[in-house]
Amino acid sequence: MNAVTSPPALAPVVLPARTIAPPTTISAEARAALAFAATIPVTSYPAPGDLEGWQRATQASAAVWDPVVAQMLAACRCRIETQSVAAITTYLCTPPVADNKHERYIYLYIHGGAFVFGAGRFAMAFGAKAADELCVRTVSVDYRTPPAHPFPAALEDCFAVYRQLLAEAPERKIVVGGSSAGGNLAAALTLLIRDRGLRRPAAVVLLTPEVDLTESGDTFQTNALLDVNLKRGVPECNALYAAGHDLRDPYLSPLFADFTLGFPPTLIQSGTRDLFLSNSVLLHRRLRRAGIDAELHVWEAMPHAGFGFGAVPENEEIATEVRHFIARHC
Repeated sequence: MNAVTSPPALAPVVLPARTIAPPTTISAEARAALAFAATIPVTSYPAPGDLEGWQRATQASAAVWDPVVAQMLAACRCRIETQSVAAITTYLCTPPVADNKHERYIYLYIHGGAFVFGAGRFAMAFGAKAADELCVRTVSVDYRTPPAHPFPAALEDCFAVYRQLLAEAPERKIVVGGSSAGGNLAAALTLLIRDRGLRRPAAVVLLTPEVDLTESGDTFQTNALLDVNLKRGVPECNALYAAGHDLRDPYLSPLFADFTLGFPPTLIQSGTRDLFLSNSVLLHRRLRRAGIDAELHVWEAMPHAGFGFGAVPENEEIATEVRHFIARHC
C-alpha cells in the first residue's frame, strides 16, 4: 500500500539585497520624482485603539500636506464653491470650459488618504485638480473619517451625496471616481447604489485603488519599499476604518463582491511599482470574468498615486485616458 505523501512546503523566494535605480524607460521628470520620493522615510501608524496617537498622526499628516495643498489651490484654474449636499460638505469645482456638453454629466470624486486623512482643504484641492485635468464639473466629497466616524460613515456620506445629485438632475449622467482609499469608496459606493436600486453611475474611475483591505495581493510583498510613495501596506488604517467588521465584506473590500449582478464600465489605473498593483490586476480580472466592460492601464515604473505633482508626461497621460474614457461613456 502506497503511503500518502504531503505536498511540498511552499518555499519562499529569497532575494538578495538590491539597489534599484529609476529606469531609463520613463521620462526625466518621472525619474526625478522617483528619486525625490525615495528620500522620504517610511510612515508608521498607531495601533487602532490608540486614539491620541491617531490624533497626532492626523495633525502630522496635515502639516506635511498643507503646503502642497496650498500650492495646488493657488495653481488651480477652476472655480471652487463649498456646498452642503445632503448635509455633507462638498466642493463643487467648475473648470473654465464653455462647451455646454460638460453640463450633461458630473464627476463625483472621492479623495484618498487611507480612509483617515485628507479631510478639508485636501479634499478640496484634489477635487479641483480632477476638474482641471478632466475639464469636467466635479463634486468632491468631504466625507467623515475615523476614529470618530469609522465604517460605514464615509460610504453613507458618499451615497447620500450621490442620491441627492441624482434627485436634483435626473437627466444628468454621473461618473464616480476616486484614488487609493477613495478608489475603494468609489467601488463600494457603486455596489451600494446597485444593491439599493438606484440608477447606476455611467462609469467608474478607480485610480490605484485599495479594494482589498486584507492586503493579500502579491505586490504588497514584491513592491514593498520599491513603491516610493507608499512604502508598505496600511493595515492599521484599514483596521481603524473597519472598526471590527469583516475585512472581506464587499462594502469594505469591493474585490470580493459578486460582479455578476452588474457593474458599470470601469477604468482602473496602476503602475508597475505601485504597492496596490495586485489590487488593480485582481479587480480587473474579476470584472472581466463577470462580463463587465473594464479597462486596466498600467504605467511603467509608476508608484502609488503617480509621479508626484509636477508637470510629468506620465501623469498627464493618466488624465488623458480618463478624459477619453468618460467621453466614451457619457
